[in-house]
Amino acid sequence: MKRIKLQILSTTILLCIGSANAQNDPTIMRINGQPVSRSEFEYSYNKNNRDGVIDKKSVAEYVDLFINYKLKVAAALAERLDTLSSFKQEFTGYRNQQVRPSIITDADIENEARKIYTEAQQRIDGQGGMVKPSHILLLLPQKATQAQQNTARHKADSIYQALKRGANFAELARKYSDDKGSAVTGGELPWIQRGQTFKEFEDEAYALKKGQMSKPFLSPAGYHIILMKDRRMFHPYDSVRADILTYIDQRGLREQIIDRKLAEMAKAANPQTTPEQLLENRAREMGEKDPELKNLIREYYDGLLLYEISNRLIWEKAAKDEVGLEAYFKKNKKKYAWDEPRFKGMAYHVKTPADVKAVKNAVKGLPFEQWAEKLRSTFNNDSILRIRVEKGLFKKGDNALIDKEVFKVDTKPEPIKDYPIDAIYGKLLKAPKEMNDVRALVVADYQEALEKEWIKDLRRRFTVEVDEAVLKTVNQH
Repeated sequence: MKRIKLQILSTTILLCIGSANAQNDPTIMRINGQPVSRSEFEYSYNKNNRDGVIDKKSVAEYVDLFINYKLKVAAALAERLDTLSSFKQEFTGYRNQQVRPSIITDADIENEARKIYTEAQQRIDGQGGMVKPSHILLLLPQKATQAQQNTARHKADSIYQALKRGANFAELARKYSDDKGSAVTGGELPWIQRGQTFKEFEDEAYALKKGQMSKPFLSPAGYHIILMKDRRMFHPYDSVRADILTYIDQRGLREQIIDRKLAEMAKAANPQTTPEQLLENRAREMGEKDPELKNLIREYYDGLLLYEISNRLIWEKAAKDEVGLEAYFKKNKKKYAWDEPRFKGMAYHVKTPADVKAVKNAVKGLPFEQWAEKLRSTFNNDSILRIRVEKGLFKKGDNALIDKEVFKVDTKPEPIKDYPIDAIYGKLLKAPKEMNDVRALVVADYQEALEKEWIKDLRRRFTVEVDEAVLKTVNQH
């Protein structure tokens, strides 16, 4: 079923491209028989040649690049890469990401905020509303001794007696409370509701009327004395609306609202449909009204196909084709000549003189690519580091120790803490001896060579027709 839906989607997008053959948006070219509208070409050209682009192209220069791009997409479609489940999933996810926000309105978000508010209001007001207490806290350690408990209780009783005799609660809170956050405001706490603090504290607070004071009581934090400053029902909606909207965004509730609305719309449709089909229809409708969005979605569609086929035929193939890479290197060896010698080996640092020779013996005769694992297993196993190594292909200036020992530069390498003995091992190369000495360059060049051959083949396989008259009107209409 999913395959059928995506095939329908693919057809829809191609039809959208074809429908651009209107008077305002003529066909600029046909690739393998498929029309490409002027607006699609302009979108691609303008995006890739905007101000700030270093290698800006003229329209004439860009045509061949664009044709090559569309030829690769045509090749991917010919290979039916658009039927892959991985392609369908990624493209549909991206398309829906562009479309889903349009399913809901500000009114939908406002309704959700009201719903959240009403639920909170009913819950909090049903539990006695909200209270705004001030308190004095005498902290007790988690495993307080009996002596510590007695001292805190006596101190709490003394403060309580002073308060009963008319002492100022705020002043005593500032002087004696161990809750330093509230002490600076005279012990005043923010509005609280049930479930936000210790049950013992809430039970005492909710038993007080405005202006009443509790006797000292014990909670898991220590001894408290509460003065009830105020009581009220839940906050008015307008005072918490901004916080609720922030909550909706932070918790990802917009997506849930969209899912709900899509389900409702699909069920209410006549005939009934699915959320997936609704999103397909919405994407088409939005694309007809917004060419920028239509081109953006099509660009992603083509881009996924281009990536998949390029990876299969060029990038991954070139990186793994050892025989091809070796042959390419041998054929073009002069191309990779260095302007100065390189040292292929390592600079290493050891703790004992014996390890200087042991390191050399460990890797002697091994391929260069196997040195690192051999050194790790021999000298730095079981989390005990006997040596420090920098391995690679070094030119002058890359490593101070190699500069001094190999290139005879007058320099003093920085000592390595706990590894006082420095040594090097390897050989000086005037030019690359094997492909791996310049592997990254060879891979890049081999990929480029494969791509050139691929483009030649695509131009033989697929027809390309360009309307020169329409081409001259690009960005001129």
